[in-house]
Amino acid sequence: MIDRRELLRRQLRVAWSLAEYHLQRVTTESLLWEPSTSCWTVHRDSEGTWRPDWMVPEPDPTPPPTAAWVSWHLGWWWTEALAQLTGQAPPGREDITWPGDAAATVTWLRALHDAWVAQLDALKEADLDAPVTFPWPREADRSVADLLAWVNVELTKNTAEIGQLTMIFTARQ
Repeated sequence: MIDRRELLRRQLRVAWSLAEYHLQRVTTESLLWEPSTSCWTVHRDSEGTWRPDWMVPEPDPTPPPTAAWVSWHLGWWWTEALAQLTGQAPPGREDITWPGDAAATVTWLRALHDAWVAQLDALKEADLDAPVTFPWPREADRSVADLLAWVNVELTKNTAEIGQLTMIFTARQ
């Protein structure tokens, strides 16, 4: 019988190795580069805090994001997923801000990864069947195992987006 925890750990290791590959190559300039004249990015507010573009409902089509916005998005959902896994109240989306440069962003994302791994390592097999409500509504009937698998997929997707934007930025130089 497959140990679900080990399977999820292996998937996370693959996703994180892709993240590390791209995070080692980002610069503040590549993160903030705007791929089009109409895109979602991060902006400094009057107090110097970096806040992401956001609209509810999302426009259709959604504007292409900058790598900074994608890195903020990754940090936002991972912070909320960690809160769900640890039984804490998740912070609001507007309470999660972008760190402001490449070095701080990489440090932030690595800290989230390390905290996630620590939580994953602490789980017992039976814990995987406990119900969760993030990122789904309560009536979705999802489990901790679903959340762990979703994080692996979302991490892979966001990392690929950051990598693609960084490669395009670099190729334009």
